[in-house]
Amino acid sequence: MSEHNHSRRTFLRGAGALGAGAAVWAGAGGLSQAGAAPVAQQAGSAAAAAVKGKVYVGYQGWFACTGDNSPVNKWTHWSTGTSPSPGNQTFELYPDISAYPAAGLYQTGYANLRNGTPAKLFSSHSTAVVDQHFRWMQQHGIDGAALQRFGSDIVAIDQPRFRQRNEIQSKARDAAQKYGRGFYIEYDISGLNDANLVSAIRTDWTNTITGSLGLTNSPAYTREGGRPVVHLWGLGVSNRAGTMEGSLELVNWFKNRGCYVIGGVPRGWRTDSNAKPGFGPVYNALHMVSPWNVGNSVVDQQLFNDDMARLRANGQDYQPVIFPGFAWSNWKPGSPRNEIPRRAGNFMWQQAVAVARCGTRSAFIAMFDEYDEATAIAPAATDASQIPANQYFLTLDADGTRVSSNFYMRLSGAATRMINGSAPISTTIPVPPVG
Repeated sequence: MSEHNHSRRTFLRGAGALGAGAAVWAGAGGLSQAGAAPVAQQAGSAAAAAVKGKVYVGYQGWFACTGDNSPVNKWTHWSTGTSPSPGNQTFELYPDISAYPAAGLYQTGYANLRNGTPAKLFSSHSTAVVDQHFRWMQQHGIDGAALQRFGSDIVAIDQPRFRQRNEIQSKARDAAQKYGRGFYIEYDISGLNDANLVSAIRTDWTNTITGSLGLTNSPAYTREGGRPVVHLWGLGVSNRAGTMEGSLELVNWFKNRGCYVIGGVPRGWRTDSNAKPGFGPVYNALHMVSPWNVGNSVVDQQLFNDDMARLRANGQDYQPVIFPGFAWSNWKPGSPRNEIPRRAGNFMWQQAVAVARCGTRSAFIAMFDEYDEATAIAPAATDASQIPANQYFLTLDADGTRVSSNFYMRLSGAATRMINGSAPISTTIPVPPVG
């Protein structure tokens, strides 16, 4: 299985098509790295105390580069094994490389950026890069990260991709502790099958997460009511593994071990729309339901309202998913460029407004670092001067408005405050485009 097949990617567009028919980078915030430590110490326990009333970002942590001294040690997710170069890339949105530590950047095969800077890309295995990501979360008021853990990685025990995942997530733990952010494990069941779904995740949780890595022992590990949080993404998704019986067994296994269980489920979970039929018992067993909304080009207030009403009646919690925009033309040739436009933040902001209005105080932002499908909120190229001169990439000014490379982190912080109720609901974006 290729690196690009191990996530929820192949689910996105089918779900989106159905949904369309329904209704200042490191220095931003004025904190120096040295000055951030006392804040982290004070905020650490509070940040990890809950998932309810918080907004978490999905954290892929999957980029690797040849020469980065990681277990994989080859170009991954930027391209498929060889140096990214014109026509050889699997990502859409170019990062603002000026925002990343030089120690974590690696030379590509592209021409220089139009501003004359060598075209480099970062490695997620770099301690400096992971540290920077969590520092940004702190500076912009983002509560924490759901660390993505893929089925295709956890069955590759003792292979480079397994070790890569473990090392990156250990670095994320350290950074979360340093900057007072919460984190929890989110299993993406892609890459598993009906036969090994339950056993693979049980083994990984027992032997690695709570065993060799001891992640749940971290004071930054997110707990809800004292229970460690675990997220199972793909339950009931039509092209993912798992029978109803096996999925229910897995949910109950975690609950019996004192965990608080979030389920990443299809957007049509209530009606079995674009979902496996008969998964109602699985959905009902979850503590929190998080329907996957990426790919839906419509801001659907009624969808959020109806989800919330069903879950409130069942005594369950709700974690809706919001995202900034979407495109993957560099990975899927023939797909539209700027397929779901960001509209200078208005698309994501109106989703956040709908979430706040539905009555939940929780949300999931997809994603922090997914430059692959242009859903990243992390710093990205603001305009053509910050992308290679010889290859198309989406830039943040694609819709005609210039925004700074950190705009979507600032927007996420503002959305967090509106969703958790510490700021009033505003239909207009409360942060300036450049800042």
